Amino acid sequence: MSIKNKEINWKALIISLLISLGVGTLSAILNKDAFMAYTEFEKPFLSPPSIVFPIVWTILYFLMAISAYMIYESDHADKKIALAIYGIQLLVNFVWPFIFFGGQYFLFAFIWLLLLIVATASMIFVFYRINKKAGLLQLPYLLWLLFAAYLNFGVYLLNQA
Repeated sequence: MSIKNKEINWKALIISLLISLGVGTLSAILNKDAFMAYTEFEKPFLSPPSIVFPIVWTILYFLMAISAYMIYESDHADKKIALAIYGIQLLVNFVWPFIFFGGQYFLFAFIWLLLLIVATASMIFVFYRINKKAGLLQLPYLLWLLFAAYLNFGVYLLNQA
């Protein structure tokens, strides 16, 4: 399916954006106070300044929304499975900050993040089979999750009691 040959379904696109950005925004709001604790943690080498995180996550949620929209608009037989995997990874993504920031269970958060990486890789694989561009749009997300795993594990190692 090529979106360039098709009229944009604005309602579906807006809903996709609201879902994706809404998950990220809700997570940020619910974890706002816990995020502040991050500044007090010992962090590994290559840790970016705190301001980088909301910028990167906004871009990634936007890309998620666009690719999910592309899958939703496809006529592929596997689109329901692909969107279900997308929903699962969004849920796993939503829970991670509660574990890491809220609970400060750094090792469990790392294991949870590995689950998110597997879910995201599965989503990319299925998205790519349906629409190559939709799958490729998720590669920055996967790369960021791998970097986040490095940061998460580093925080775990550096902040053990």
